[in-house]
Amino acid sequence: MIKLAIYGKGGIGKSTVTANLSAALAMLGKRVIQIGCDPKADSTGNLLGGTPVMPVMNYLRERDDEPESIEEISKIGYGGVLCIETGGPTPGLGCAGRGIVSTFSLLEELKLFEKFKPDAVLYDVLGDVVCGGFAVPIREGYASKVLIVTSGEKMALYAANNINSAVNNFADRGYAKVRGIVLNRRNVENEEQKVRDFAEKTDLPIIADIPRSNDIIHYEDMGKTVIEGDSSLEVSKRFLALAQLLIDEDEQND
Repeated sequence: MIKLAIYGKGGIGKSTVTANLSAALAMLGKRVIQIGCDPKADSTGNLLGGTPVMPVMNYLRERDDEPESIEEISKIGYGGVLCIETGGPTPGLGCAGRGIVSTFSLLEELKLFEKFKPDAVLYDVLGDVVCGGFAVPIREGYASKVLIVTSGEKMALYAANNINSAVNNFADRGYAKVRGIVLNRRNVENEEQKVRDFAEKTDLPIIADIPRSNDIIHYEDMGKTVIEGDSSLEVSKRFLALAQLLIDEDEQND
């Protein structure tokens, strides 16, 4: 099974990359779960026609009892992707990372993976910091690989370096490892060279290069991924190629 945590600086396009990768995997015939691990709970909207799923933390705040089934805290999106959002605490109250911990514990109780039997699970994780809660996907065995999304912008690369260092701190415990970098272009000066320099310094491959594309924005305005909107576009082919790479690697490891 593909178990992938996707990290990156807030606002870097991490959710766009994750949703399009989920859609690409689904288009290639895989049964996919996407779990948004960001308090903004905006990871899965473009798989759901722009209609959000109720975040788990909202459900727990607004109801007296915990959900009795996965269906109460999830929605099926494009390509059959099962969409879940952890959400976060009431703004200004509590720790956002605890929302992830609480959600993952609940998903274990509801036997999500045993019931849905996914081929791929993608975790879209806020990556400006990798504190206890936000590190759960990589240190509790949920994910086996990490993708770091970055542009050539200074703060994006700074966050990418912090994420790589945090993952490496768990290396001797057999937790998830960084598989590579997704260059999500912002068309900044010398962008490719800056990211290639970072990749060389950290000994990480750039496994996908996503061009800045108005097509992504166009379809997101419609509540769609670009994969759903037009899979023949060059930017769609980049996501499909990344999905196929991950599928091939997973099959080789079986």
